[in-house]
Amino acid sequence: MTDELELAEAGGDPSIEPASDKHLPPVVLQVLPALVTGGVERGTVDMAQAVLEEGAIALVASAGGPMVYELQRSGAEHVVLPLDSKNPWRILSNARRLEELIRLRNVALVHARSRAPAWSAWLATRRTGRPFVTTFHAPYGLKPPIKRLYNQVMARGDRIICISHFVAEHVQRHYRVDPGRLRVVPRGVDLERFDPSRVSAERVIRLAQRWRLPDGVPVIMLPGRLTRWKGAALLIEACARLARDREFLLLAVGSDRNRNLRQELEAQASKLGLGGRFAAVGDCDDMPAAFMLADVVVSASLEPEGFGRVIGEAQAMGRPVVAAAHGGALEQIDDAETGFLFNPGDVESLVVSLRHALDLPSEERAALAERAVEHVRANFSKALMCRRTLEVYDELLRA
Repeated sequence: MTDELELAEAGGDPSIEPASDKHLPPVVLQVLPALVTGGVERGTVDMAQAVLEEGAIALVASAGGPMVYELQRSGAEHVVLPLDSKNPWRILSNARRLEELIRLRNVALVHARSRAPAWSAWLATRRTGRPFVTTFHAPYGLKPPIKRLYNQVMARGDRIICISHFVAEHVQRHYRVDPGRLRVVPRGVDLERFDPSRVSAERVIRLAQRWRLPDGVPVIMLPGRLTRWKGAALLIEACARLARDREFLLLAVGSDRNRNLRQELEAQASKLGLGGRFAAVGDCDDMPAAFMLADVVVSASLEPEGFGRVIGEAQAMGRPVVAAAHGGALEQIDDAETGFLFNPGDVESLVVSLRHALDLPSEERAALAERAVEHVRANFSKALMCRRTLEVYDELLRA
């Protein structure tokens, strides 16, 4: 980190203006490692916008990243700090800098969204007496024992937001948290962006041409970052069995920085007779259009996810979703009503669910899409997520 990216030890960062008027609107500070891409980052930007719409001041501290521009364009402010570091000395240094920022800007509440910055934020809020909110985005691993201690800071919030009931149960079971401090606020889907009526035919055609998709061939899509635990190998094995009696194309859509894994999956597909039927197409900057190309969207995670944002996004686009029956997926899918569930890690169960989804008659497919869209709009919208989070903030500020 260059010196200009850090708050000075003595006099502070000259770019941070002290709050001279005590009657200014409340200042809400969110802290996270960086603003690169992902559900944590998207939720941070969404909440900053919601805070601004309430007439308050939105501050975000992170190590920076491509989403900083989007954040600042909305009117929120960004402070660069090396909060992506897990080094204990850096965490302590960040705590001092956050304490200085809290005092200079008269921050009313701090919301931490990840463990390393949460330790710094917790220390700073204890020194300044400010309310401290955390968000548990996942059931963090508990081994080795030092990891449980590292995770513990997320259970120290004055209010602890959990992104699903599954995560809330995990927190209560493993961290002995008073249920009165827990609040379940599911992740929210941007229903303006993920709306089939807003996706033009030109966008869909452009993407189909870029990926060289043949006309009339059903598409099975696995969205999300390409990692082993997302279950791509399991899905390839299931698709190899489907390929005995039907045509389709399997697309993995998402960051594929792990080149070795991509090569392994391509080799597995070729060995199982899926040569030419499997493609890892990498990142996509127009996921609504991508979902419109899918006949079935799959979430095949081998480990339970805290929520599983792509499930809600695909449902909002009216796509049939097949998901492993664990974690947050169980709260988003009513089996055979708004999607299809399969036994986690079970190839045969996945094959059965894929067949159900692919063989839906047009009328049943339309009815399932309508139910899925309504379910997302009623329970998992961005607007609802922001409103519930603001209620948590208000609860603490009034107290």
